[in-house]
Amino acid sequence: MDKDRILDDIFDNDPLGLLNVKPKNSTAKTAEERLISSFLEINDFIRSNDREPEASTNVAEFMLYTRLKSLREENGKIEILSTVDIYHLLPKAEADKVNEPGESHYKKPKEINSIDDIFGDDHFDILGKDEEGLFNFKHTPQDYDRASADFIARRKPCKDFEKYKALLKQVQDDLANGKRKLINFNQGNLKEGAFYVHNGLLFLLEKINISQKDHYKPDGTRVREDGRTRCIFENGTQSNMLKRSVEKILYTNGLVVTDNLEKVNEGFLKSFGTITTDDQETGYIYVLKSKSFNPEISSIKNLYKIGYSRTEVTDRIKNAEKEPTYLMAPVEYIAGWKCYNMNAQKFEQLMHNFFGKSCLEIDVFDEKGKRHTPREWFIAPLDVIEQAISLIIGGQIVNYRYDPERHIIAKR
Repeated sequence: MDKDRILDDIFDNDPLGLLNVKPKNSTAKTAEERLISSFLEINDFIRSNDREPEASTNVAEFMLYTRLKSLREENGKIEILSTVDIYHLLPKAEADKVNEPGESHYKKPKEINSIDDIFGDDHFDILGKDEEGLFNFKHTPQDYDRASADFIARRKPCKDFEKYKALLKQVQDDLANGKRKLINFNQGNLKEGAFYVHNGLLFLLEKINISQKDHYKPDGTRVREDGRTRCIFENGTQSNMLKRSVEKILYTNGLVVTDNLEKVNEGFLKSFGTITTDDQETGYIYVLKSKSFNPEISSIKNLYKIGYSRTEVTDRIKNAEKEPTYLMAPVEYIAGWKCYNMNAQKFEQLMHNFFGKSCLEIDVFDEKGKRHTPREWFIAPLDVIEQAISLIIGGQIVNYRYDPERHIIAKR
């Protein structure tokens, strides 16, 4: 008992609190804390860049992009992150309210300068937008109604998907075997029957039903061409997104699938007759891309050389870095067509005339310092070049022209 009393006296007589030891808290983060911390990095990126992270060549941005894409598919994590989802990046947790796969949820914060801004920014529907709602005035235009009606078209199961399943798989096989390529999308070059990739998902643009022609209002405001599309996705779904919405998502994060080069070659053969041992091979039409490090050249998007060669193209370009016609730099062989029973050189000239307004204007200097001005490099998307070739084969090229501003082929 004496020992217990002595110990009590010691602990009771500790004016400096030296014996008051608090249990040490663990510094290790819980799984939930780590999840929130990782999501806050996405918020920081949007705060700095005013946009969502994209599938960029920047590794850090690409990691944030894949992280956000994964989080959008996990309802359990969506609930945990709801308190820190300040930019409304995630769908609602309920199964019937999950946003369309690949859909962008981020919206730039709207500046509030008036009462109308407050009503227009009511994304929680606090003020109500029902037909009999308090603020539903028939005489008042409500532009924000379009957001719920037309801004995003939901995907739904494609009932006749079996018609397209084999075709979409063949396109994937063509890409894997190098028969097709993925190239950047350019605003305005959407066309029926073409294949595209958005957020890694392949789809066929089967139909465009134009309901609104490009025109100007009396006040001078331009109204662009638009209408519903039918897009068939490789995951068995379809969508009737507006044409301009498809253009927007592809321009932001999409790619164009080029035509099957073998099929294009078959078009040449059908056009110029069946090839036999008696037929004469006249040369090659080819498309090249420059590997130049010169900023004046490397910074130009969709810059290609359209040329003609009597010999194999791969042999012709071996010493490209020493020849002014190749901009004194190595080149990448993009596409080529073997020509029979035709004047391939005339065909090349016709292509040059067609894309003449987009011809590259640049001077290059050879190894002796002599100046040259190559005239076979043109600024045009690869799929547009292939389209021009098809029009020449079909004899319809005279009815079309190349629009270098919109990078599309348009009717005369």
